[in-house]
Amino acid sequence: MLVGATSEPGGESVAASADPGSARRLQPLLHDLVGTVMAPTSALSGPDGQVRPAGVQGLFHADRRALSQVVLLVDGREPEALGHVHEGAGRTRFVSVVRWHGDAIADPTVRLDRVREIGAYGMGERVEVVSTASVPVAATVTLDLACDFAPIEVVKSGGTAPAAEPDGSGAGELWWKSEAGRVTVVGEAARAEAAPGGGRLRWEVSLPPRGRAVLRWEAVVDDPAAIVVAPAGAPEWSRPEMTAADRRLTRLLGQSLEDLRSLRLAEADAPEDTFLGAGVPWFLTLFGRDSIWAARMMLPLGTGLAAGTLRVLARRQGTRVDAASGEAPGKIMHELRRHAFALEAHNLRLPAAYYGTIDATPLWITLLHDAWRWGMPEGEVAALLPALEAALGWLDGHADPDGDGFIEYIDTSSHGLANQGWKDSGDAVRFHHGGQARPPIALVEVQGYAYQAARHAAALLDAFGRPGGSRWRDYAEALAARFRERFWVDGPDGPFPALALDRDKRPVDALTSNIGHLLGTGLLSAEESERVAGLLAGPSMAEGFGLRTMSARDAGFSPLSYHCGSIWAHDTAIVMAGLAREGFGAQAAGLAEGLLAAGEAFGYRLPELYAGDGGLGRPLPYPAACRPQAWSAAAAVTVAHAALGLYPDVPGGRVLLRPLAGAPLGAVSARGLRIGDASVDVAVDSAGRPTVSGLPAGMALDIA
Repeated sequence: MLVGATSEPGGESVAASADPGSARRLQPLLHDLVGTVMAPTSALSGPDGQVRPAGVQGLFHADRRALSQVVLLVDGREPEALGHVHEGAGRTRFVSVVRWHGDAIADPTVRLDRVREIGAYGMGERVEVVSTASVPVAATVTLDLACDFAPIEVVKSGGTAPAAEPDGSGAGELWWKSEAGRVTVVGEAARAEAAPGGGRLRWEVSLPPRGRAVLRWEAVVDDPAAIVVAPAGAPEWSRPEMTAADRRLTRLLGQSLEDLRSLRLAEADAPEDTFLGAGVPWFLTLFGRDSIWAARMMLPLGTGLAAGTLRVLARRQGTRVDAASGEAPGKIMHELRRHAFALEAHNLRLPAAYYGTIDATPLWITLLHDAWRWGMPEGEVAALLPALEAALGWLDGHADPDGDGFIEYIDTSSHGLANQGWKDSGDAVRFHHGGQARPPIALVEVQGYAYQAARHAAALLDAFGRPGGSRWRDYAEALAARFRERFWVDGPDGPFPALALDRDKRPVDALTSNIGHLLGTGLLSAEESERVAGLLAGPSMAEGFGLRTMSARDAGFSPLSYHCGSIWAHDTAIVMAGLAREGFGAQAAGLAEGLLAAGEAFGYRLPELYAGDGGLGRPLPYPAACRPQAWSAAAAVTVAHAALGLYPDVPGGRVLLRPLAGAPLGAVSARGLRIGDASVDVAVDSAGRPTVSGLPAGMALDIA
C-alpha cells in the first residue's frame, strides 16, 4: 500500500491526495489490536481488552459494527494491563492489575482477568476480580458502552457514524435498535444506566481478604438481514495429532486450526454448506479466490470444506453479462456483501454480489479436481459437473475478450476493481522501471491457472463420461506454446516469465512472486521450473521471513507496499508447495523456514501480510492487515503437508509420498490426515525417510 493510501475491498489501494494540507480520511490501522472471532461475529480491542471509540475497534457482526465502545473501569480508572492470551477459537483472556487497591506494597495484590468469549451472535465476558491482599477491598466496576451500527465500509475508509442513543434500559439491561437490527446488553446483577451517546453497567464489589468476585455480561446481536451465518455442527476437517522436531510447526498449526474454526461461515439460505470467511475485520464474508485457496490448502484434512465451498460458489455462478457487477455466464464470483459497497471518494461502487475477479473460475475448476483426487465422493463431484462445464464456457469465451489466446481482465464498469488478480491493488502491476501497466492485463499466474484448469477439467470430463476432454487438453498445449513465446523476458539474472502482458501486449518485466504460482501447474518445462525456482530463492526475493511479492531490484519495490514488496503468507505457502511438489526441496525448505520464523514472531497467528524488510531481524507488521485471515492460517496446513509429502489420487488408486526432507523441519509426523473416509498416519524421520499407514484398501504407494 502507498503511504497515505487506503486499502479497499478485495485489497485494492487508492492513493490519497498529494496535497498535505487537504482533508483526507485514512484507513484505520489494526496491527496492534487483538481480534477475537467466531464468525460472523468479531471483536477488535486494544491489547488491554478495552474497546475504545476509535478507528476499527468494536464488536462487529456480519459487516456492521454493533458496539463501538466497551471500556471497563474500576473506580473510574482503567486497570493496568499485563498481557493477553488466546485460549482457543473465539476466546481471549486479558490480564491486568488494580494497583490502587489492596496491600500498600510494591507487588500488586488485586488482579483483574477479563475473559472474552465470542459466539456467532454476540459477545460475553467473565470479569474475575481476585485479591491476594490482607485487607478488604471495595470497588465500583463499570462498563461504558456505545453502539453506532456503522457499516464496515464506513469504518474501513476512516469514517465514523454517530453513536446511537439507547432505546431502553431495564434491570441490568440496555438495548439499541435500528433498521439494521437490535443489540441487547445484559449485565448479571448489574445496574444499567442509559446516558446520552451510550450506556453503563455498574457493579459494587466487596472482597474480603484474599477474596474473589466474578462479574458477567453479554451482548446479543439480532440481525435478520445478515446474509452470512454460523454453520451448524463441527468443523469439516480433522485435527491431526502432529509432532515435529521443530516445535514452531506444531504451535503454528495449532493456532491456525483454531483461527480457521473461528472463520467458518455459511449462507443464511443454505446453512448446510460451509466456507471460510476471508479475514477479520474487512473480509469476513464469502470471497471466491480466498475461500477457494483456503479450502484447497485444507484438503489434507478432509474434503468437506472444499465441497461446501464449491457448492456455495456454484449456486452463485454467473448467468448473464453485466458490466456493473462483472458477471458473465459461467464466471465464479469475487465477493458477497449484504449491500452495495460504495466509496464515492474513490469512485468505487461494488454491487452486493461482485464478479470482478479473473482467477476464481479456473481456481474453482482445480479445487473440484483436487477434491476429487483427495476422495470427495463421486456423487458430489458429479453433481457439480454442470457448473464445471459452465466455467469452461466462460474460460473459452468471456475470459479472453480480445481473442489473443490469453486470459485477461479490464474493468468496463469504470467503478470496479482496476486489477482483478490476487494482487488487486491499483498499483500492483508494474514494469521493472516502476511504471504501471494499463489494462486489459493478462497476468502470468492466471495463464498457469487456466492451463491447469483445462487439464484438470479434461480429466474430470473423461472420468465421468462427458465430452470435451481432448479439446481441453489441446487448449492447454496451445496456451503453453503461446505463453512460452510471449511471456519470457530477460532480466539482470537471466530469463524469467514476466508479471503480465499489458494492453499493448508488452511484457510487464518486473520479477514477482506471481511466477512461483506456475510451479505445479504443468505449464513450465522441467528446465523452466528450475529457472523459476532459482530466481525465487535469490536474495532479492527470498527475504528470510517468506517470499517478497516483488524483487528488491525493481523500481516499484517497497517493503511496506501492499503488493509490491510485502510478504503474504499464503503466497509464500503456494510457491513453497509448488517447489516441494516439483522436487526443489532446498528452496521449499527455505520458504517454510521463513513462514515458521514469521509465525513465531507474530505469536503463531500469521497476519494477511507483513513487511518484506528483514533488516530489523524480525518481520515488521503491515498496519492494515487482516488477522486472523483464512488463507494465511491455512498456510500452516500447507507447510505441514509439504513436510509430509502425501499426494493421493483416489480415482487412480495411487498415493505418492514425496516429503520435504531434512533441515530446517527435521523429523515430523501426523496422525489423522484424511484421504476420502480413511484416517491416514504419515511419519518422516530426520533423514527424510517416510512411512505411512491407514491408506484406503487397494491403493498403491509410490515413494519418490
